[in-house]
Amino acid sequence: MKKYLIPIILLIACQKQEVSPPEPVYPIPSERQLDWHELEYYGFVHFNMNTFSDMEWGMGDESPSQFNPSQLDTRQWARIVKDAGMKGIIITAKHHDGFCLWPSAYTEHSVKNSPWREGKGDLIQELKEACDEYGLKMGIYYSPWDRNHADYGTEKYITYMRNQLKELLSNYGDIFEVWFDGANGGDGYYGGANETRKVDKKSYYDWENTFALVRDLQPDAVIFGDAGPDVRWVGNEQGFAYETTWSNLLRDSVYAGMPEYSDLYASGQENGTHWVPAEADVSIRPGWYYHAYEDHKVKTLPQLLDIYYKSIGRNAALLINFPVDKRGLIHEKDEEQILKLADKIKEDFEVNLAISTTVRANNERGEEYRVNNVLDGNKDTYWAAGEGAKQSHITFEFDQPTWVNRFMVREYFSLGQRIKKFSLEVDTGSGWTLIAEGTTIGARRILRFEEVEVKKMRLNILDSKSEPLIMEVGIFNAPKLVTEPVLKRKKSGELYFEIPEGGVDIFYSLDGSTPDFQSSIYESPFTVDHPLLLKTMAMDRETGKKSEVLSYAIDIPKTDWKVISQDSQAEKAIDEDPQTFWKSDSNEIVIDLADMITIKGFTYWPPQNRFMSGIISNYVFQGSKDGENWRNLAVGEFSNIQNNPVSQLVSIQPTDVRFIKLKAEKTLDGNPASFAEVGVVTD
Repeated sequence: MKKYLIPIILLIACQKQEVSPPEPVYPIPSERQLDWHELEYYGFVHFNMNTFSDMEWGMGDESPSQFNPSQLDTRQWARIVKDAGMKGIIITAKHHDGFCLWPSAYTEHSVKNSPWREGKGDLIQELKEACDEYGLKMGIYYSPWDRNHADYGTEKYITYMRNQLKELLSNYGDIFEVWFDGANGGDGYYGGANETRKVDKKSYYDWENTFALVRDLQPDAVIFGDAGPDVRWVGNEQGFAYETTWSNLLRDSVYAGMPEYSDLYASGQENGTHWVPAEADVSIRPGWYYHAYEDHKVKTLPQLLDIYYKSIGRNAALLINFPVDKRGLIHEKDEEQILKLADKIKEDFEVNLAISTTVRANNERGEEYRVNNVLDGNKDTYWAAGEGAKQSHITFEFDQPTWVNRFMVREYFSLGQRIKKFSLEVDTGSGWTLIAEGTTIGARRILRFEEVEVKKMRLNILDSKSEPLIMEVGIFNAPKLVTEPVLKRKKSGELYFEIPEGGVDIFYSLDGSTPDFQSSIYESPFTVDHPLLLKTMAMDRETGKKSEVLSYAIDIPKTDWKVISQDSQAEKAIDEDPQTFWKSDSNEIVIDLADMITIKGFTYWPPQNRFMSGIISNYVFQGSKDGENWRNLAVGEFSNIQNNPVSQLVSIQPTDVRFIKLKAEKTLDGNPASFAEVGVVTD
């Protein structure tokens, strides 16, 4: 009998005990939503009639003859989007003005009646072919509001809208996202009625049956809207998700265009009834459509990088808009900045240091759900903490002390979003130190912190709706962001620099020479009280990486200057901050320079807010010694200020004055003149 005992024991030992999988925590994503989650990052293209009317929201009375791009190239769009690391493009097939980028059989207000391609063009088809060539997915933006259509507001329009959706969703292959705008109803052309029409946003579009049509024609497409049903608006147009962002939404409480949406629903709800994850949309410029006057306002690399970390890094997808210009091309400045972002993202996440660590968890469900799964790069495997284990931790131990500054973690959200609170600790050799705390994780959470040399890192799950499930973890040491220092000045003449990230040195010169690592290094603000040429650059001395050199012409400070006005807001015109401005109802500004000064010119900053009302186009500049007797020192036009609304410099013959007056003879929009900053040139 004993001779059978050992084989039996071995057989029992070798049999693997079955471990049941974790139960879902509802709501959970659908298959189409899971596919969408994997995209994370894709492009928006706003290109339509508004591009040619120079508006954001057209009225609908524009003529199709206005639409005539000279060099339209959807392959250029696709190439840039692909090079930027994005995975798809959503195109504004029809915006609020009702103009259609495809030859719709149901309206004359489309490309078929434009001079582009002699009326035979189909931009949606051209984009589809470009996306196929570059391996990108294509999405469709369709505005439910139509300021052109005579039937808008009636039942007939719903039939029209659905007929157009059938065209878009039947004739161009697979569509990955159908994007419905929340702007609905208001003033418009409406076939010549020129009136205001309002609709019941909850019921007018019969969304249930409209969504059913989309499902029938494109079953794999997600539908975007304030209430989803598949993907929701993040609640702002800055591209930021929230420190706490749930993919769960109380969907039945939301409708498109609801006023309280951003405050109450945009960040999702822990007890949300439906899986409706957030999509963060933002334009690379202030406007969604192209305006030449915004060519100097393309978002900087630090701004774009911050958006990336605060969207994708906070459980949201990121949709970055390119306002294609009148040529039909993504502007070269937009391309330059988005490719800088692509390079920096690649650089930040190039090496996952977690792969070389020894990873341990204080508990796990079983062999199939072991903690090593978080490092295997497989989105179908994950660590499960074990039934009832709402508090757990994972420790990563390095072979040797290692510098780190980024931590990335993903939940296995196929079974629901669970984690409500977590913290991150490091052991530098003298015990555990807390470096970050957070709430939700979801599809992806990225933490940024100051570079620290560690022996161990520990992710603590402090509270969870149910057993925590972690799909992936990454630890990185992102190189420092080295960009040109931004110089700012106070009215007193004090100068200071700003850079987006610590640990980078700023070098500068005050004699016009090109700075290098032997030049003065910036440590604290300093005052300059006379004209000079300052040059500056940033450098990471560890790597030798340098920024470009920037030059700044510094003139006398405005310490004792005063604006002669009863309006206390007038001082904004001389506060050395171009982001503030003063609107003058008298169309002029008078400034007391405090002393008699020999001036050789003047400068004018137009307002820098989004719509920039009151920009001076034609001016009279005067000087006075006593504030009563004035003489003209310059009369003229700020050439091209409409397309390039930056600081304008006008030189004059050297003149002794104590008072100056800048008067608007004409503004671009006819509104009262606005002054962001006025200065003088003395050197």
